Amino acid sequence: MTRLHAVALGNAPADLVVRGARVLFPETGAKKKRAIAVVGDQIAALPEDPEPIIGPETTVIDADGLVAIPGLIDAHTHIEAQHAFEYAYPHVLEAGTTSVISESNCLGSLYGAAASEQLLRATAPLAVSVFLTIPPQPLVSTFTPAWADEAEKQALCDSLTHPRVVGVGEVDWIHVVGRDPPLFDLYDEAKARGKPISGHGAGCKGANLQVFASVVDNDHEAIAGDEMIARLEAGIHAIGRSGTVRDDTQAVADAYHEIGPADLSLSTDSVWPGDVREGIYMNRVVRRAIDAGVAPEDAIRMATLNPATHFGLTDRGTLSPGKRADIILLSSLETVEIETVIAGGEVVVENGTATVEPVPYEYPDHFYESVHLPETLDLTVPESVARDGSVRAIEHVTGLFTQDALAEPAVEAGSLVADPDGDVLKVVVIDRHPAGDRDAFVGFVTGLGLESGAVATTTAWEAGLTIAVGADDDAIHAAIDHLREQGGGWTVVDDDDLTAAHPCRVGGFFADVPIDEAAANIEAVRTALKNQGVTADQPMLAVATLTFLGVPILKLTPQGYANILTQELVGLTPD
Repeated sequence: MTRLHAVALGNAPADLVVRGARVLFPETGAKKKRAIAVVGDQIAALPEDPEPIIGPETTVIDADGLVAIPGLIDAHTHIEAQHAFEYAYPHVLEAGTTSVISESNCLGSLYGAAASEQLLRATAPLAVSVFLTIPPQPLVSTFTPAWADEAEKQALCDSLTHPRVVGVGEVDWIHVVGRDPPLFDLYDEAKARGKPISGHGAGCKGANLQVFASVVDNDHEAIAGDEMIARLEAGIHAIGRSGTVRDDTQAVADAYHEIGPADLSLSTDSVWPGDVREGIYMNRVVRRAIDAGVAPEDAIRMATLNPATHFGLTDRGTLSPGKRADIILLSSLETVEIETVIAGGEVVVENGTATVEPVPYEYPDHFYESVHLPETLDLTVPESVARDGSVRAIEHVTGLFTQDALAEPAVEAGSLVADPDGDVLKVVVIDRHPAGDRDAFVGFVTGLGLESGAVATTTAWEAGLTIAVGADDDAIHAAIDHLREQGGGWTVVDDDDLTAAHPCRVGGFFADVPIDEAAANIEAVRTALKNQGVTADQPMLAVATLTFLGVPILKLTPQGYANILTQELVGLTPD
């Protein structure tokens, strides 16, 4: 007889017992007064009377007046967003989150399968269980050729065998609908292994959604209740989100009121370090859903059992016997106030405070040497590309959304330059991929409001690119030079002086520093951009997504503007 069975039968003492709590069963929504007996990292039983299995060595947690729920699961996030997760995870635990399902598509856009391998190693020692999806970006060839060769494609496929790899990561629907291999070779491998494929279906509807649904298994991009329901009706698991990037809680609530909780999950879709430090993670996501009218029991189910079931995490998401002992004790179910967190049978949060510390990780040297830029960069745009004084420009509208526009740059010595007084800025996007050829495209952007100086970043979403936007060419050069010197991240300059910086050494995508330092640097960049006139609600997000092909309508590539709707590259000269 195993110890697990002996404890369940009352014949041996448990390692840990939680007694006195009302236990929430996400399967039914019922709350019952039960104890929870733990052996090692597993739940052995939920007895009404735990006294027979309490021995002299048993750790006993008295939970009178508390509610016990399974550890919360973030169904979709990006642990590469601005800051290393191995520094942030104690705060994630304090928010009741014991498992996360993360993309690896930023580092993956540069390093492919090796990126996932390093993230798995970096997060292996953590008390939060980190599961990854494999990045499909190296196989994407919509606007430019895919950089992955056959060996890299095979490495990506082989990565699906790792026990903490739960599927293929998100890919924009324009790369899937009407497309073909090599991307589909990875999809075929995932389907053969029964691992879900994540989609990024912003703006995908009608016939396109039907085609998309024949490939992907889940999507987190619905921003209205009817869009979520359309995905469910097409057989796509709908994931709602509330994090630093977006808050689509109302869409979740609207869909829930019509169809119930059965095939809805909750996620953060990434939380940046300042928000993580303030305790904003899955507890806040669940609380937001409850505030929007979702029954507390159903909101918990959407953040536990549902994502566990969808991603094949059969050992968690519930408090039933034999499952992993990820247990959260709440002082209030309605407000999701965290008292105690048990992860894998170990108490990791007591009285709301984590008992674990950051676990720094040293990445390979080439991950710290990722800012590959041309030695010289020509920002000259000849006046001849204009038509009647106008050029095609990318207009920032709101959030991640941009559209096609016309702009009238200023003219100096036969060249087109920025005109900040007229809200016309110059933008350059540069290929920095290790295997790239350092192509660069110089265009114009409106709608940002920058009045002076420049900003540069290597954190372009899902791409090995550097983006710089400025009110004059000298400022753009200065911002890029500072970016090169610090090894990636963010730089803001004014009058050629550095006004703020957020160094991101790891792949140019995230900082491996204490969370307080990362949060302070990000806030400094935001403040500097606002002080220099940027009007976007989220100025860093507005800049970093100028190249993101997952949201319409016009975006930037090193080869020119990319029209998402027509899937064509277009130049500066208007049609």
